[in-house]
Amino acid sequence: MIKIGLTGSIGMGKSTVLRMFAGLGAATWNADDAVHRLYEKDGLAVRAIEKVFPDTIVDGQVDRGRLATLVLNNAEALQQLEDIVHPLVGEDRERFMTAAAHAGALVAVLDIPLLFENASDKFFDATVVVSAGEKIQRDRVLARPGMTVEKFEAILRLQLPDEQKRQRADYVINSGQSLEGTRAEVEAAYEDIIARATKA
Repeated sequence: MIKIGLTGSIGMGKSTVLRMFAGLGAATWNADDAVHRLYEKDGLAVRAIEKVFPDTIVDGQVDRGRLATLVLNNAEALQQLEDIVHPLVGEDRERFMTAAAHAGALVAVLDIPLLFENASDKFFDATVVVSAGEKIQRDRVLARPGMTVEKFEAILRLQLPDEQKRQRADYVINSGQSLEGTRAEVEAAYEDIIARATKA
C-alpha cells in the first residue's frame, strides 16, 4: 500500500484536498477528525483530560475552545495535552492503516497537520503540502467561528512556516486557485506518486 502524508498550515485547505484524494479512490484519514472522536462524549481522551484540565469538560465532552485558551500560550500545558492525545491519535491511525490494508487499498492518504514538526514524514512514500497565499489563509482562518487574531497567531507559532513546508514536500498543491485547478494538481500528483511507486 502506497502511503502519502498530507500536510499544510492552518487554513490552507487540507480537508478539501483530502476529499479530492478520496474521490480518486484513496483511503483517507484525518488527524483532526481523530482528535474530535477522542474529545466527544465517551471519547477515549475525555477522562484523562478531565484529570489535568477539569474546567475544559462540558456535558461530558472536551470543550475545544476552552482547551485551546489554556494551552496555546502555555508550553507546559500543551506538552501535558500532547502526552495524553498523541498516543491515542497514533492508535487511531494504526487502526485505520490496518483496516485499509485489509480492504486492499492501493493508496492511503493521511492528513497530519504537524507532519514535519513531529518527524512523521519519514514513514511515508511521498509527502504533499497544501498551500495558499498568506492573505487567503488569514481570511479563511479568521472567518471561522470563535477564531481571533491572537489565537491564529498562537497556532502559527506552533507550526513550521509555510515556506519551509513547501521546500520539504515532494509535491505542493496550490489551494489558492479555482477548485478545478486544485483538483487538476491533486490528480497529477496522485498519478505521479502511483507511477513512481509502481516502478520502484
